[in-house]
Amino acid sequence: MACPDPAKHGKMKTENFYKLHLVIWDAPSSMETDTTIVSEVDTTIIPQTDTTHVLETEAAILPETDAAILPETDAAILPETDATIIPETEHAIIPETDHATIPETDHATIPETEHAIIPETDHAIIPESDDAVIPETDMDFIPDSDMAIVPATPATPLDNEQAGSETQPNKRRRKKSIVWEHFTVETVGPGHTRACCKQCKKSFAYITGSKLAGTSHLKRHIALGICPVSRQRNQLLLPYTTPGSKSASAYGSATDPPKRRYRTAPAIANVPLDQERCSLEIAKMIIMHEYPLHIVEHPGFIDFVRTLNPHYNMVSFNTVQGDCVAIYLREKQRLLNLISTIPGRVNLTLDLRTSNQNLGYVFLTGHFIDSDWKVHRHILNVVMVPYPDSDHAFNQAVVACLSDWNLEGRLFTLTVDQSVSSEAVIANLRGLTSVKNPHLLNSQILIGSCYAHLLSGLAQDALGSMADTIKKIRDSVKYVRTSEAHEEKFDELKQQLQVPSTKDLLIDDQTRWDTTYHMLVAACELKEVFACFDASDPDYKLTPSMDDWKQVETLCSYLKILFDAANILTGPTYPTASTFFHEVSKLHLDLAHAATSQDPFVSNLIKPLQEKFDKYWRGCCLILAVAVVMDPRFKMKLVEFSFSRIFGEDAETWIRIVDDGIHDLFLDYFAPVLPLPEAPMENGTESIIKTELPDEGMPQEGVSHEELQHDGTVISFGDGLSDFDVYISEISSGQQTKSELDQYLEESLLPRVQDFDLLGWWKLNNLKYPILSKMAADVLSIPISTVDPDSVFDTQSMKIDSYRSSLRPVTLEALVCAKNWLQSGSSETSSAFVKAEV
Repeated sequence: MACPDPAKHGKMKTENFYKLHLVIWDAPSSMETDTTIVSEVDTTIIPQTDTTHVLETEAAILPETDAAILPETDAAILPETDATIIPETEHAIIPETDHATIPETDHATIPETEHAIIPETDHAIIPESDDAVIPETDMDFIPDSDMAIVPATPATPLDNEQAGSETQPNKRRRKKSIVWEHFTVETVGPGHTRACCKQCKKSFAYITGSKLAGTSHLKRHIALGICPVSRQRNQLLLPYTTPGSKSASAYGSATDPPKRRYRTAPAIANVPLDQERCSLEIAKMIIMHEYPLHIVEHPGFIDFVRTLNPHYNMVSFNTVQGDCVAIYLREKQRLLNLISTIPGRVNLTLDLRTSNQNLGYVFLTGHFIDSDWKVHRHILNVVMVPYPDSDHAFNQAVVACLSDWNLEGRLFTLTVDQSVSSEAVIANLRGLTSVKNPHLLNSQILIGSCYAHLLSGLAQDALGSMADTIKKIRDSVKYVRTSEAHEEKFDELKQQLQVPSTKDLLIDDQTRWDTTYHMLVAACELKEVFACFDASDPDYKLTPSMDDWKQVETLCSYLKILFDAANILTGPTYPTASTFFHEVSKLHLDLAHAATSQDPFVSNLIKPLQEKFDKYWRGCCLILAVAVVMDPRFKMKLVEFSFSRIFGEDAETWIRIVDDGIHDLFLDYFAPVLPLPEAPMENGTESIIKTELPDEGMPQEGVSHEELQHDGTVISFGDGLSDFDVYISEISSGQQTKSELDQYLEESLLPRVQDFDLLGWWKLNNLKYPILSKMAADVLSIPISTVDPDSVFDTQSMKIDSYRSSLRPVTLEALVCAKNWLQSGSSETSSAFVKAEV
């Protein structure tokens, strides 16, 4: 059959007609013939002619034959015969390329390839080859048979000759790809055709000039769910082929997720299930996240674990409770070992929490510095007290803690919140410390108030004095924040007024006073917007007056002082006691100055706060002063400077109290290490030898005229210079009477560096001040606050929820303490643990 004239088709020009092409014949439709038949021959022979050159390639193997012989003609034509049927297949692998374009004509011409005419069917496999580039067509299916491989040969020109009597009818080829069920073809210009999605109406390139874009990108648009309309409707798209066909199973449906290949690590085969390890991890999960122990009996959790590993036997409530207690006992033993190695003593804080049943739970937290000069803070006990209002409730908890951790004689200070304890409770604790530690300044080292609770109380008093004004501002903020329309109007008005504030309005949490402070600060910066907001929104009737805003700004200036003071306690590491002397003294001066202000509003606001803070200052200034003396950058100099500003004419008295107190405290550490009278001392060839006379009045053999008897003792003077040695010894002993504390205080101050490592300095000077360093470790670890960093700004006391109060006291203590120890990283977690009987 002769090659059709390209001039008869609108999409190709005669001058651009390809000299190298492959003529693809249209296969007969299913109405015309049953099958496409390839003649059965032994070999494929492509003769070398003037127009055909064959390179070395693999033989073209046709199904059900050893080889296929192509008849010798001007163009290699596969005739229609009745020999071999090419069955249906699942795949059509058509490599995508830009090297060839198939114009839509009666006979598709492929440039730069062999001049072989292959009858067009729905089932032809053309493999990918380095030498032959096959363009993308609409033939999307692979015959279910041996692949017919067309060898790649050099392209040869074909003349427009008649192909013979077997010419197929001249008709337009039918599009067979399933994508055309979802796309339509639209002509947008001469030689420019685009495919348009029927659902989202998005168009894609299809034919541009002589280039055919193919259908792969159209398939991806449908199969991967890229089409937004299809994704919104959440409907299943039609499969690429009819249900039940092989092609459908191979391609999958249009909604199937794309099949991607991932690089994965080699799987670990036959990993045995460690039942004990899994049970341990469940117990740790319950401890760390405060899940209820009954979670192991919840059906949802059981199903989840079985999904992970169906062979795991879920533990019972009693078993997981025993595992939690076992973890607690293991970590407790490690902490006991750590405390036994510390060179100094332990400080305790007591915090009382209550339940809905009015049961008290005393949380006792230990603070100490280890031998490596690292600060530790661990919850040691949670003691349930049935009568928290009793005057001896805390005594019971302290005695239990000292006994449990072997701290008798090693307790240094107690910090108790006076807001939850009466004067009688403090007095009973003071008597207890005097019995347990009689040598510690006659039990004077006891702090009767928590610094965090003190600051929270002062902030609440200040906020309470302006409750009406603060409520008006809170309601204004709520009006804006709880409506998107109001918030849009507010932001638009803010832009019009060009208010430079970058803060966002927020509704405060009235259980945390810092959120109220931040709400007021943000509102004050936007007061101009609030003042004009009623003009933009007639429904807004809550506009605070200018006097209200002025008073709130004054309040915020003093709340900032309290906020900065409390913010020190929220850091990742607990600060040393020396940090607080300057902060507390500075806060004392600020409040005292404000209380005497000429502004009646300021003086009335601050005076009650100053009186309460002054009471706290007089109760803890001794401890804070001793702590700051242990800082080589300040020593007694900062105490003298601060006291002169605070106490005025009485400063000398208070400075003397601090100096006497720190020396008395040093003697408590120095006394246990005083040396006993030594044995006879030798110093080179010279010696002072004391010898008891066996019998008074009897001359001893070997005693010269230089020997002198005194009180039954013979003193030998050697060469007569022994009196000089005595003189030198007396001078030396007089010089050594200066203690480590005095030597430390007389040395010059270190320069004040912002990143100064105080504990690191004492670690380096441990050998220089062996006794004073022990005292410094105990003093610097004194806790000023009894609450956790997360609860510094709380306005309400902590509560024990109903679930935890229903647990046995030993179980509750195990859960609380184990969580604290695991989070602090005081000990490494091990997979081995001891089973406990509960």
